[in-house]
Amino acid sequence: MKLAAKVLKKPIASTLIAVLFGFIVAAVVLVAAGYNPGQSFGALFHGIFAKPKYISNVIIKATPIILTGLSVAFAFQTGLFNIGAEGQYIAGAVAAVLVGVKLDLPPVLQIPVVVMAGVLGGTLFGWIVGYLKARFGIHEVITSIMLNWIGLYLSNFVVASGTYHMPNSTSTYPVNPSSYTMLLPNWKTSKAGMAALKPHQWLYEVMLKTDVNFGFLVAVLMAAIIWYLLYRSAKGYELRAVGFNRDAAEFAGINVNKNITDAMVIAGALAGLAGALAITGTAPHKISTLAAFENNGFNGLSVALIAGSSPIGCIFAGLLFGGLLYGGQSVQQDVGAPTEIINIMIGTIVFFVALTKIVPVLAEKLEKRGAGHVQ
Repeated sequence: MKLAAKVLKKPIASTLIAVLFGFIVAAVVLVAAGYNPGQSFGALFHGIFAKPKYISNVIIKATPIILTGLSVAFAFQTGLFNIGAEGQYIAGAVAAVLVGVKLDLPPVLQIPVVVMAGVLGGTLFGWIVGYLKARFGIHEVITSIMLNWIGLYLSNFVVASGTYHMPNSTSTYPVNPSSYTMLLPNWKTSKAGMAALKPHQWLYEVMLKTDVNFGFLVAVLMAAIIWYLLYRSAKGYELRAVGFNRDAAEFAGINVNKNITDAMVIAGALAGLAGALAITGTAPHKISTLAAFENNGFNGLSVALIAGSSPIGCIFAGLLFGGLLYGGQSVQQDVGAPTEIINIMIGTIVFFVALTKIVPVLAEKLEKRGAGHVQ
């Protein structure tokens, strides 16, 4: 009893239980729909781990939602609900395209400029939300939802503009190749590169069959920086203090309005970075007409919830999310089960994560029962 209670009190226990219940509910739905759960889950894990290129694609798919998850998690930690990560992501992608199409500098200059343009795009959207909250008290959920739609229609406006629209397509021109953040993009397709890679089959498959890029390393680095900022810096203390109790923070001499704006600026910058790295790191390196949201920002919301708003936890939650999204395609291809099953699983995981307070209560009851037996 004591051991079970001790295990359940650990923060990760709630998340693991939520994931377990997600699989259980998905299994029940699969059975009800006439599919074999064992076969379906086998196809899911096969689609994630069977080949090196699958693992690489999971990491690539996880990268933007790790960063948007960080954006949402950071805002949560400062008492703000950043439901606008989707619009900030779109703004980052649009800004990266605006600069990357027109500029063609050497890669050592082009990449930082294009990526920073994306960061600034997301920062602008975040700043608007933070400023309106701090200056006029307008709730961040309202303004960020509106900015999501502004971001979508702004993206479509850029796609349709004469300057950026690529003829006979529904997209812009791609950014110049000097903007690419893939790993050795020119060398790996050269004769020398292919000859060097061919003896190493797994490396050959990863390098040539996927858009392996530096985005994941950037996401991990940003998670570490955000963790340090929140828990090891004076600025992080101020930000969390404002989120925990605005009135007490103001009484203690903390500039509340400035910290609210700063928090949304940082959150927007993270989501904008995700959008920029998606453009520079993965084909087709351009934006297309959006009929609906692509959900990179909204998926980040789920990642932040699964991670319990932990910056480091966002890395693992993002990988889980990326694996389910990418591997879920195999469930449909190999078993014929609809991919909506994966969405049900993800929704169930998020639902049970939202009930995490039940687990510590259960742990306390087990602990008391164990103490009663000892007596």
